[in-house]
Amino acid sequence: MSEVKQVDVLIVGQGAAAFAAGLYSSRYQVETLIAGEQFGGETAIGGTIENYPGQPDIDGFDLMMKFKEQVDKLETPTEYSNVTAVEKNGDVYRATLENGTQVDAISIILAVGRERRKLSLPKEEEGTGNGVSYCSTCDAPLYRNKKAAAVVGGGNAAVEGAVLLAKYAETVYLIYRRDKLTRPEPILLKVLDQTDNVKVLYSTEVAELLGSDDAGLTGIRISQPWEGQDELTIDGLFVEAGADPRLEIPNQLGLEINPDTGEVHVDKALNTSVQGIYAAGDLTDGTELKQTITAAAQGAIAALSAYQHVLEVKSGWQEAATSTPAGVSGD
Repeated sequence: MSEVKQVDVLIVGQGAAAFAAGLYSSRYQVETLIAGEQFGGETAIGGTIENYPGQPDIDGFDLMMKFKEQVDKLETPTEYSNVTAVEKNGDVYRATLENGTQVDAISIILAVGRERRKLSLPKEEEGTGNGVSYCSTCDAPLYRNKKAAAVVGGGNAAVEGAVLLAKYAETVYLIYRRDKLTRPEPILLKVLDQTDNVKVLYSTEVAELLGSDDAGLTGIRISQPWEGQDELTIDGLFVEAGADPRLEIPNQLGLEINPDTGEVHVDKALNTSVQGIYAAGDLTDGTELKQTITAAAQGAIAALSAYQHVLEVKSGWQEAATSTPAGVSGD
């Protein structure tokens, strides 16, 4: 087995919260390691971002590259592998990565974000990359001059995806299970209303994916309460139905989970229910606004809390090392 790496702060993830935490932690001059496989998180695949202060109209991947470059200038090391397990090991936590590396850390900041939801339909897994996608901003250009595509969802990502797809495909269906769009930002709804080739199908769900392994996705069967079932011929289906917090590591550690949101519960200092473990970004219930700016802010706050915990633990070690054992004379 390879030698165990020793650090003060381990940051799990590679998105906005993780890089912000890495920046602040490194500036506190404590040994810091960032570990994660998916560079940039949701921001990197989010397409054009127009609401990040100081960076108007910037591609999400480019913004995350700027985050990373700033962290790299401080020579913060990165392990390009996901953390699969964390366990308590005395005064520190031992993390195991997919590549076999083990890391001992006094403080851990979890910034692993969320996992995109799927429709859980037959043929969905086989159709992924062959007509089924979970990232409109990534794959929309593939549907240039196609007859039709569909987007499932009712939030910002779904509306943004439908508007973007409308620039490539002749017709775009936006499929939403409720009778009204209430979650997207008003400015997005205004753009949607002005996009003539997007047809919104309310109170509609995807009941079946049509096609074959050879032909890929050829259409979908939709279900509407007043119409029953119908078929739509489409070239591509984009699932933008939200995401769920990644709870594998939090559950291993027994962290408190907010029962209403399913997110890791944190206080204003980003402490979790377990001492020495902090969480930041979309994983947490720290804010309802899931944006790059709030994730970065939480990463910075978590880094301060983790740094203070490192100082406290090391101070205890120092006191223990210098104290005179009971019953032993100092002469």
